Amino acid sequence: MNRNKLTKRFLLLSAALTMALSQSAFAGETVALNLDDAMLRAFQTNPTVSIAQYELDSARASYNAARQSRGISISANHDSNRGGNNDAPKSIKNTHSNTLTAALPIFTGGKLSGTIKQAKANYQYNEVGVQRTYNEMRSTVTDGYFKMLQADNLQKLSAESVTRLEDHLKNVQAQYDVGVVAKVDVLRSQVELANAKQTLIQAENSYQVAEANMNKIVGLPMDTTLQLDNLLVYNAYDKNMDDCLAYAAEHRPELMQAKYGVDSAKGALMVARSGHMPQVSASATQALGSDHWLGDNRTKWYAGINVKMNVFDTGVTLSKIHGAEADLKKAEETYRDTVNSVNLDVRSNYLGLREAEKRISTTKLAVEQADEDYRIAQLRYMSGVGTNTDVLDAQVALTQAKTNYTQALYDYNTSKTALETSIGVPMSNPAAAVKVQAAKTAKAVKATEKPAKTAEAAKATEEAAK
Repeated sequence: MNRNKLTKRFLLLSAALTMALSQSAFAGETVALNLDDAMLRAFQTNPTVSIAQYELDSARASYNAARQSRGISISANHDSNRGGNNDAPKSIKNTHSNTLTAALPIFTGGKLSGTIKQAKANYQYNEVGVQRTYNEMRSTVTDGYFKMLQADNLQKLSAESVTRLEDHLKNVQAQYDVGVVAKVDVLRSQVELANAKQTLIQAENSYQVAEANMNKIVGLPMDTTLQLDNLLVYNAYDKNMDDCLAYAAEHRPELMQAKYGVDSAKGALMVARSGHMPQVSASATQALGSDHWLGDNRTKWYAGINVKMNVFDTGVTLSKIHGAEADLKKAEETYRDTVNSVNLDVRSNYLGLREAEKRISTTKLAVEQADEDYRIAQLRYMSGVGTNTDVLDAQVALTQAKTNYTQALYDYNTSKTALETSIGVPMSNPAAAVKVQAAKTAKAVKATEKPAKTAEAAKATEEAAK
């Protein structure tokens, strides 16, 4: 069994298992999720994956039919009639005839070759389309996963800011109580703390939205609590611009599909031009006829060569040729436009990656500097040589520096995923991966069922005792 059939079968089976069990097994529960598991869950539940597989199956069937049309075709025909002579009423009788004909195409003027070429290109187009679906889904999952990680980081940074401001307010209040600082320092610190709490509320809400979105992507209930195992980290990307462009030229699905679109249009043009060419076939026929249904009397047989050619059709064939030529030019222009679009896409994502990479180093240094500045501002304020404004400004600068660093990590990772998608890095063996995920899901569901059964047994024992 080929890889495509395995992929489809595992996808369908695991999707049915997951969709049937996940809603009840994970509703309101906590699910640990790494990036690989998230992608596999999405593959199982998203209908676009199944649609792509069905489109591939249809294209494969059409391709097989086109190839098999080169072979011998056998047809059978039966006619039953009742009639006679009007001048002789008694002559009315039943007549039956049976014919069996075998035919083999010899020359079609490019019609069969064009049909096969067109069907093959369409099959290849849809085959690449399956991989394209996987790549696009991977991009969606990764973006949602990183967005949730980013929201979690911002939520933690907001909480840290609140904690620092609460500690600072305690120090300011203590100094105000002994008459060291003015009331304005207390009020300013309280305002900054209130603003930080408001920011925390917004960050918590953003995290909940990101979590709900992630649950939707992977097909889990909206109230499922997710524990993400991955972190936003920096892993160097070692390919240069030329490497990425060269790889995209060979592997980008959209580019490959555009090539197959040209091949399909060439096949359609061959079919159209065959309308001005003779159609030659060999055939052999055995005819049986009598007044019996089976036609047991052999009346005749014949074999020969059949030649058919379109002499005049009021310009229909010529119009079809012109239309096919226009479609071919359109496909060629589409390919050239796709080449330019892919080139621009790769360049944009690569430059975005490198820009985010540079920001990681600069923002990391800014965090170290801002942290030291905040520490010094606190010491100066506690020593009576600094101001409350210095501390609050340093706190804002520290929070902003950490936010910028987190944003740079997020931008780098999302740009990296976008770049890999734009150059066409394929998913590795999704069928096997889905099978593994299905087994994990079944195991998790089974584990959740054991405590439930134990609880039911305990309840039954208690009721029996009563």
